[in-house]
Amino acid sequence: MRIPNARWVAAAGTVCISFSAVFVALADVSPTTAAFWRGVYALPILAILSRVVRDRDHRSARLRLGAVAAGAVLGIDLFFWHNSIDRLGAGLATVAAHTQIVFVGLLAWVLYRQLPTRRTVIFGAVIFGGVALISGLGRADAFGAQPVSGTVFGIAAGLSYASFMVGFQASNPGGAAPAVATLFDATAGMLAASAIIGVIAGDLALGPAWPAHGWLAALAVLGQVVGWALLSFALPRLPALTVSMIILAQPMLAVVWGGLLLGESLSPVQGAGVALVLVGLVAVNAQRSLVVTRDPALEPA
Repeated sequence: MRIPNARWVAAAGTVCISFSAVFVALADVSPTTAAFWRGVYALPILAILSRVVRDRDHRSARLRLGAVAAGAVLGIDLFFWHNSIDRLGAGLATVAAHTQIVFVGLLAWVLYRQLPTRRTVIFGAVIFGGVALISGLGRADAFGAQPVSGTVFGIAAGLSYASFMVGFQASNPGGAAPAVATLFDATAGMLAASAIIGVIAGDLALGPAWPAHGWLAALAVLGQVVGWALLSFALPRLPALTVSMIILAQPMLAVVWGGLLLGESLSPVQGAGVALVLVGLVAVNAQRSLVVTRDPALEPA
């Protein structure tokens, strides 16, 4: 049963997570360190909350394992995204990662044999054209320490983020469990994946330091716990496309926060790229569906 105010809940969650890239940039730690401590600070809070609602968690062991697996994919996403933030800046990295809406359509094609609509294909090309401009095209006035590699990491983040969204929604069909319960499982998976990636990368810092860990704690509470608890509540109650459209506010807000709080100043080429991406995202999301459904049983709710 769809909850009438689920869209407002998703919108509030989006505002919360829009600060995430800013917190990561202010913490100024390695990408794997930011992802790892995000999970460390968030997991105990979610453990307490999920224990309170344990009697309302009706998921099977398979669904719980699915949430953990989705969280592991989120850990991979954070590795790519945090690297993109380091190289491209908070605002641009968030915009680049929102290529996820195109990848959602591609995943529906691969997994469910749902063909992308013509409009999705056309404006998908527009989005990736805008992302190319965000890279700065090698111009000296491009914002970001390494804008080209940062854009590549951003696209990789978009793909992994889309995979997480699809898997996470499937792990709690119809809201079978409270949002904090599924988020606890996913955060556990994210923490495990982040720890493994950190060991492999060799840049995981285990010693807390101030003020970096103040920003990481804020990232965990506002982004991982509050923001994603709200989105976790909304995801099972809304079509994935609707949630993706609401989350469009995140890159717009991230660009604003990056300018106001971090002094990020985009070059004219990068500004045009942001505009193209946002136009493409709005145009794609204005459709009822990203895909042409061949089987009526697969039509989005």
